[in-house]
Amino acid sequence: MQLGFAMLCAGSVRAKNAMNIMLTNVVDAVVGSLSFYLFGFAFAFGSDFTTNPFIGSTYFALNNVPNSSYDYSFFLFQWAFAIAVAGITSGSIAERTQFSAYLVFSFFLSGFVYPVVVHWLWSTHGWLSPSSTTGLLFGSGAIDFAGSGVVHLVGGVAGLWGSLVEGPRVGRFDAFGHPVPMRGHNATLVVLGTFLLWFGWFGFNPGSFEKILVAYPTTTDQGNWTGIGRAAVVTTLSGSTAGIVTLFGRRLLVGHWNTLDVCNGVLGGFVAITSGCAVVEPWAGVVCGFFAAWVLIGLNILALKLQYDDPLEAAQLHGGCGAWGLIFTGLFAKEEFVIQAYDSGKSGVVRSYGVLMGGGWGLFGAQVVELFAIVGWVSVTMGPLFYILHKLRLLRITVDEEVAGLDISSHGGYAYTQTEESNGRFYTDYVRMQNEQS
Repeated sequence: MQLGFAMLCAGSVRAKNAMNIMLTNVVDAVVGSLSFYLFGFAFAFGSDFTTNPFIGSTYFALNNVPNSSYDYSFFLFQWAFAIAVAGITSGSIAERTQFSAYLVFSFFLSGFVYPVVVHWLWSTHGWLSPSSTTGLLFGSGAIDFAGSGVVHLVGGVAGLWGSLVEGPRVGRFDAFGHPVPMRGHNATLVVLGTFLLWFGWFGFNPGSFEKILVAYPTTTDQGNWTGIGRAAVVTTLSGSTAGIVTLFGRRLLVGHWNTLDVCNGVLGGFVAITSGCAVVEPWAGVVCGFFAAWVLIGLNILALKLQYDDPLEAAQLHGGCGAWGLIFTGLFAKEEFVIQAYDSGKSGVVRSYGVLMGGGWGLFGAQVVELFAIVGWVSVTMGPLFYILHKLRLLRITVDEEVAGLDISSHGGYAYTQTEESNGRFYTDYVRMQNEQS
C-alpha cells in the first residue's frame, strides 16, 4: 500500500517536486512506525479495568504484548493502516509544505488522532464498536469493517484542514479565480500506483477478517474463507464500476478520455466499499462504486468553484467517498453477512442491518453518528495543529521556494537528471538567488 501511495503521489505532482513527495511517503512510514509503537497502539487497543470507551490506556511501547488478545502480527497489520492515514493527508498539502511540518503532523496523526478513532470502532471497548462488550450504540454499533471512516475519512478530513490553512499553490487559480491546470508529470507512475494499491486493498479489506479457518456453524461448507473471497470480489466490483463510470462521466464533462481521472475513480470505489466489503452482496458493490464515482466527480467540481486546491484530490476521494461508504453500509448491509463477520455466523444472534434490506434504522443511525464524530474529532485536533504551524511559519514554504520546486529548494537537486538539465535553476543558482535576497 505504501509503495502504491508513493508512486501515485509522485506521478500526480510536477517533476520539480517528485523527490519531495516520495520522501514524505517514506517519512510517513518511518515516523508512523515509531509513533504507533510508542503511543498509537495503546490509544487504539489498550484497555484497563475502567474499559474507557474513548481512548485506550495500556500497551504503550507494546508493553505486555503479546497476550491473549493481541500479538506482534496484529500490531504490524494495524501499523499498515496507521501509516496509510498520514499518506492520505500528505497528498492534500503536496508541493507547498515545509518538510519539518510533515514530521510534526505525521507523528501526531498516526500516534494520537487516528488511534483514538480506531479505539471507538475497532476496540471491544469503543463506544461505536459493533463488537462492544459494554453496549451497542442504537443496539447496533457502527460497521466500518476495514476503514472507510477510520482510515480514509480521518486522512481526508485532516488533509482538508491542511489544504485550507495553507491555501492553493502559486498559480493554481488566475486573477479572476479560474483554475489553471497543474497536471501531474507522469501518468505511468499514477497507473502503477493504482494497481499496487488495488493489490494492497486485498490485504486491507479481506485481511480485516484476521482469521481464515473459522467455520460458520449454521452451514456445512462456509466459513471466514467464504467471507474473505466475497470481500475481495465486492472490492473489485466497486472499484471497477467507479472506474468505468468516471471514464464516461469525465468524457462527457471535459471531452476526452482521462487516464488520471479514471485511476482516481477506481480508488474512490475502493475507498467507499472498504466499510461494508464484508457485509454486502456482490451486486451492492456495483451500486457502491457507481455512486462513489459521482461523489468524486461532484466534489472535484465543487472544489474548483471554491478555489480549493488538493493536488491528489485526497480530501474529495478519501473524505468524500469514505463518507459515502459509511452511508452505503447503513443502507445495504445484509443481516446474514453481518452475523458472519461479527459473530462468526452463530445461530440465534440478532443484528441490526441495512435500511434498504429491511433492517431498520439502528445501523444507519450509528453510521451517521460515526461520520459526524470523525469529522468533528479530526477537525478539533488537526485543524488547530495546522493553524499553529502556520502561525509559527513552519507550514508553508516561501513563494520563491515553491516556484523553484521543493526538490531544488529543500532536497539539493531534482529527482530526474532530465529535469535538471532542462531547468535554468540549478542548485547553485538557487543558492545564489537566496544569498542575493539576504
